Amino acid sequence: MKSAFWLLLFAFAAVAVWLVWFGLRKWQARQRAEEERVARFVAEAGGVAQPNPGAPLAVASPAAAVAAVPAASSELARQKMLFEAAHKAGEAGEPALAIQLYARLLARYPATGFADEARAAVEALKKKLVKA
Repeated sequence: MKSAFWLLLFAFAAVAVWLVWFGLRKWQARQRAEEERVARFVAEAGGVAQPNPGAPLAVASPAAAVAAVPAASSELARQKMLFEAAHKAGEAGEPALAIQLYARLLARYPATGFADEARAAVEALKKKLVKA
């Protein structure tokens, strides 16, 4: 009886150690995956080179990240942000604000890829504004 108790206690201890080891291994894998996702996001958003996967991440200042963004992608990002803000304002029941934002988009970027969609949205919002 005494040997069965010690055998059961040993098995319990072995399972507990294995669970701790397994949990730590999974946690470390999740941490590495998260660091890789953050590095990839920063590289895509900031236009910087991909760091080595084993190297620790260096935190850059926001000013350096903004300065590294190429002008063309920065302009496209501004156009997209204006278009999305106008679209969301229209969805939120603010047609006047949405029309102003679409007008700002078209005034600043007359040859934007969003121009046709913006003009169509302005016409639909003007009809909605007249009905109200």
